[in-house]
Amino acid sequence: MADPQSPLRLNVGFIVAQSAGYSRDFAIEIPQVRLQPDLVIDNLAGEVRVSRTPQGLLIQANIKGNTQLDCVRCLEPFTQALQANFTELFAFSRRNITDSGLLVPDDGQIDLEPLLREYLILDLPISPLCQLDCKGLCPVCGENLNFIACNHEEEPADPRLEVLKKLLDNNS
Repeated sequence: MADPQSPLRLNVGFIVAQSAGYSRDFAIEIPQVRLQPDLVIDNLAGEVRVSRTPQGLLIQANIKGNTQLDCVRCLEPFTQALQANFTELFAFSRRNITDSGLLVPDDGQIDLEPLLREYLILDLPISPLCQLDCKGLCPVCGENLNFIACNHEEEPADPRLEVLKKLLDNNS
């Protein structure tokens, strides 16, 4: 796994030649990696176990890292922790292939980048928040309410909407 061009490529050719039950652990420690085309992960670390089975190579991974996201409330960038735990079988032949459709490559080099990217994207929050109690932006001036307190006067309501306001007040 020393290839700087593909740091997530594992040389597993020697495991193919082993008997069923053999396994090997690969440590992953990468300060920063770009998972093509657009996911940048910092401090990627974890462990990948590759086990020889009669059907193929079983990959068991537990990998963590961080990425930069923007908060949906205050729009400030923050660091989001991500984790990918997965088990996949790279089959020796099409006869043993699983739903994932993974085959052991002829060159004995398994590239974990596409798999890892999928699992890390699944771990991304739909609405990322810098903190659970993020106050967001002031609707009047746009200031970040986490840093300053705006004391704006409430704008007078449109007089045409007073009838609707009365209806809402009566139903409350």
